[in-house]
Amino acid sequence: MQLKTILNRVTNYKPFVIASAEFSDQEQPVIEVTMRARSNGKPLCSVCNQPASCYDTLPARRFDFIPLWMIPVVLIYARRRVDCQECGVKAEWIPWATGKNHLTTEYQWFLAGWARRMSWKEVAVCFRVSWDHVFNSVKHAVSWGLAHRSLDGIESIGVDEVQWKKGHKYQTLVYQIDQNNIRLLWIGPDRTAKTLLRFFRVLGKDRTPKLQFVCSDMWQAYLKVIAKKAPQAIHVLDRFHVVQKIGKAIDKVRAAEVKQLKADGYEEVLKGGRWLLLKRPENLSDKQAVKLSQLLQYNLKSIRSYLMKEDFQQFWTYRYPGNARKFLDARCTRAMRSKIEPMKAVARTLRSKRELLLNWFRAEGKLSSGVVEGFNNKVKLVTRKSYGLRTQNAYETTLYHNLGALPEQEFTHKFF
Repeated sequence: MQLKTILNRVTNYKPFVIASAEFSDQEQPVIEVTMRARSNGKPLCSVCNQPASCYDTLPARRFDFIPLWMIPVVLIYARRRVDCQECGVKAEWIPWATGKNHLTTEYQWFLAGWARRMSWKEVAVCFRVSWDHVFNSVKHAVSWGLAHRSLDGIESIGVDEVQWKKGHKYQTLVYQIDQNNIRLLWIGPDRTAKTLLRFFRVLGKDRTPKLQFVCSDMWQAYLKVIAKKAPQAIHVLDRFHVVQKIGKAIDKVRAAEVKQLKADGYEEVLKGGRWLLLKRPENLSDKQAVKLSQLLQYNLKSIRSYLMKEDFQQFWTYRYPGNARKFLDARCTRAMRSKIEPMKAVARTLRSKRELLLNWFRAEGKLSSGVVEGFNNKVKLVTRKSYGLRTQNAYETTLYHNLGALPEQEFTHKFF
């Protein structure tokens, strides 16, 4: 089977044909494939894609194709310019590349596919291209996918922020968390109200009223925007962040009490017991369970806070909002009377967000916050695999590429 036959089988470059395919005489072997236009074909304008008369011919250019047995393959073609009545003098349209790109479209999608499995640097080294070529290939795939994806049928979204770079620098991420479609929808810098408003502008006035469920943490900027833009949706506070807030309060109490016990000369029974108080009892090892049973004998603020946390877990087992409201009010009252300031602060927060907490039961368990946290872990994994991302453009590009479930362009052959 000739090389021309293989290339014709895996490509669709009509109305162009392969004139020749041969090895170059260079030191490193390169397969040079010379392209030519059909003699009876009229060139197309690259802007409006309409037939036009030929104006002149540009010098021959080289376009990198997917390597064959790790031997570089190069398409060579002298591009014509057309005299278009609508657009003026423009370069002709060619099916294997866009603009001034030196990589063929197939090669860009090939590199983008490998960039999901390895870091961009590793892809560049393996296929002997520059890092910029890999980045531009991924960017091309993401741009095409965003332009061709559908935002219809979105009923449930999850809103959360992740830390980016050192310091208090965050990114707002919005996920679609419907059972049949889970994906990253949108990324925006910072975690302000203006940031989230940009997402709702992207979603559009026609799709926003169709939202049925929204899941988020207790960040006030998010609560304000969601109440304004999607008042019809059932807004559920993320269970993970509620439990996390209680855990942070317990940790604060424990840290202060450890210092106080040491200053007063008492036995440091709480030292090394951080995770004993934060873990669920069923997740403790045998050694940790024994130590926790010993700690429960002491009348310490940390232990009382821990018992309040474990008692509050019963809140999520209720089925009806009315019963859950009574339980929540009773436990908040108990926390306010405990004279433990961090736990009192949590109780005040839960009281102020009572209706949003009760939406957990109005949603009837149809919304799972675990999906959002799972995606956040994937975000951290993608960032770590890339050894950090310095620019906003690169950060958005790699997250959309890995988590956006974007559609891909179809070809006559799938290059693995």
